Amino acid sequence: MNESERIQSYQTQCPDLRPALIRDFVQQMDPDYFESFPPAAILEHVALANQLTFERPCAISIRTLPTRQFQLTLVGYDYFSEFATFCGVLSSFGLDIREATIFTSLEKMAPTLSSTPSLQGLTSTGTSSQATRGLTRKIVVDVFHVQALEDLKFAKPEQREFQEMVTALLILLQKNQIRQARRQVNRRLIENLENMRQKPTEMVHPVHITFSNPRGSHETILDISSTDTPAFLYTFANALAMRGIYIVKAKIEVANHRVRNRLYVRGRQGGKIEGKGEQQELRTAATLLKEFTHYLRWAPDPGKALDHFDQFLDLWLEQANTPSHLTKLSQASTLERLAQLFGSSDYLWEDLLRRQHDNLLPMMNQYQKGPLIRSKSVLSKAIEPLLLKAKTPVDKKQRLNQWKDEELFRIDMRHLLENSPLPDFSMALTNLADVILNQALLHSQQAINPKASLTTPPSMAIFGLGKLGGGELGYASDIEILFVYQMPGKPSRGQTTQEFSDYFERWAQEFLQWIEAKQEGIFHLDTRLRPHGEKGLLANSLHEIQRYYAPQGGAAPFERQALLKLRFLAGNRAVGKAVEHHRDQFVYAPDPWDLQTALHLRERQIKELVQPGTTHVKYGAGGLLDVEYTVQYLQLMHGHDHPSIRTPNTIEAIDHLSGEGLFTLEDGAQLKDDYLYFRQLIDGLRIVRGHAQDLVLPPSGSDEMVFLARRLGMLTTNWLQGADDLEHAIHTRMTKIRKQFLQRFPKQ
Repeated sequence: MNESERIQSYQTQCPDLRPALIRDFVQQMDPDYFESFPPAAILEHVALANQLTFERPCAISIRTLPTRQFQLTLVGYDYFSEFATFCGVLSSFGLDIREATIFTSLEKMAPTLSSTPSLQGLTSTGTSSQATRGLTRKIVVDVFHVQALEDLKFAKPEQREFQEMVTALLILLQKNQIRQARRQVNRRLIENLENMRQKPTEMVHPVHITFSNPRGSHETILDISSTDTPAFLYTFANALAMRGIYIVKAKIEVANHRVRNRLYVRGRQGGKIEGKGEQQELRTAATLLKEFTHYLRWAPDPGKALDHFDQFLDLWLEQANTPSHLTKLSQASTLERLAQLFGSSDYLWEDLLRRQHDNLLPMMNQYQKGPLIRSKSVLSKAIEPLLLKAKTPVDKKQRLNQWKDEELFRIDMRHLLENSPLPDFSMALTNLADVILNQALLHSQQAINPKASLTTPPSMAIFGLGKLGGGELGYASDIEILFVYQMPGKPSRGQTTQEFSDYFERWAQEFLQWIEAKQEGIFHLDTRLRPHGEKGLLANSLHEIQRYYAPQGGAAPFERQALLKLRFLAGNRAVGKAVEHHRDQFVYAPDPWDLQTALHLRERQIKELVQPGTTHVKYGAGGLLDVEYTVQYLQLMHGHDHPSIRTPNTIEAIDHLSGEGLFTLEDGAQLKDDYLYFRQLIDGLRIVRGHAQDLVLPPSGSDEMVFLARRLGMLTTNWLQGADDLEHAIHTRMTKIRKQFLQRFPKQ
């Protein structure tokens, strides 16, 4: 039957369908299409095409067959990544693809990643300005033969949900929101695969791909064979889509646990894939992306993990990698760990993993060899030779920050993959910070004074405050520091006191340029906790410190409390001892601690720093500050009589407070548990968001809340339930903590 005869026959059999639609359908479909389907099926496809509108970009028919089998036919407007999306939804509903035949109507150019659908001739309701409208754009005809997995329903309610989801996803593709659509598919697929107990195997199944480019054809033919695994067709089609490959038509067969697919595809530029290098790169990338998808269940945020892995492959494939590198990358254990890392946060990818991509696989082998906590002496021995090799201050600065980033990468990887205890993680970060600050102090002095010796103790000291002072650094913790120098009894000949002060001020300013922070809060230096705050000098003399932090000095009550966390880090030890001694005299003085003023300030924090209707896990009532302030208030009230509780570290302070009988061992254990709980929660929020500023709990039921719960280890089969459980646990704990805080420190 030729083209004219087909048109005439179909118009006779379907007089209700527009002649222009039938004509366009017959003229634009691939000739092989008419050899693949009987006339009755083709007429059904034309009728489905007649239903397409702007709001309804696809029409689906579902036919029930024996033994839990179904035939699903989708006719829709053609969008990039549509085939992969449809396959993903099928798998997420527990429908195992046994056969599939895919056709796309003919067009001179395949749609590109950046193109948007042409809706010429359509209004928002899908009507045409012309009464005899035919096909206004390319369409696809996808016919799947599927089988529902045991114990899974695909009755009318599930079928209705299925059609609604496919339509919603195609509308996203229509808007060119491919990544959003992919993330929705991945989330549902991975969550449901867990419920179906479809776990990845411990071995990577090889995928055999051959390329052929017949003369006279605009497409490259991919013949694919492999062992059938859960969601194989989706994972592979999605891998191709992520590499910019457009599928024109396909024939899918699955039998005896083997997949045999023939795909007709076009490359990123809309043409054939002919270069051997390009073919090998696609073969490698598609296979790895396909396998990696099975390990997304280990990722806190599967969407981020897949996006970051794709970007990693781009960087990795640019390098001359050996077969051993490919073998390492293909191992199941490597893919599982990469899913954990890549799915943690955008910050971890942009600030660490992306910049360290060439070291990532070697680090996979090495990160377990050494301890998480490296002593300061070991760290110093590692960095000092590197800096001595540098010939210029710029080179030194670059080496210092590169080494810092590599160490951060090692510590973060070890902590994320092994879920190390928070105190150990904090100590590893604190030791690194101490060593970096010490080296920056020495070399920044030499930058402004080339005659300064690296072996002679510097005349200025650096102190840590906040989490750094307490040895409690976490993700995105600020590096809070204080500069103090000793003013000589008599200035050198020809040098005034002002010139002496100016020298240390320039030194402090130079120091701040030596440590790079790629993200706010990630090794970000904070000098605001100094006399007179941001209005004061960066570097202060010991005399000024003693004058300011005194009963009649200018320090506010909260600054007395802040000095609890002060710790000497680097520089002049004599200055360090003098400042710490003065701190003890001032902070733990016999003068009564003004508790009521402190409680009033705490109330102001809750009212002014917490938006109504939100849960701020640091400033909110019952949040971390109520736990920390409980410890600090008791230190301030009893530190004069109990020297053992004078420590900047919260955990140590709790232990000593219990030991001194200032609260029971049971209360101490609960307080320690509350402290560690909120520190882990805040670290989870910071690594997800990539900064230290926003510590408000995500909205109930949001994706962010779901991924936070997964980041904190709540890998439940029902992701929303896991998020709800986390939210309930947080609110319950905060209510209890606030009640205990008010009972322990009643307002008068």
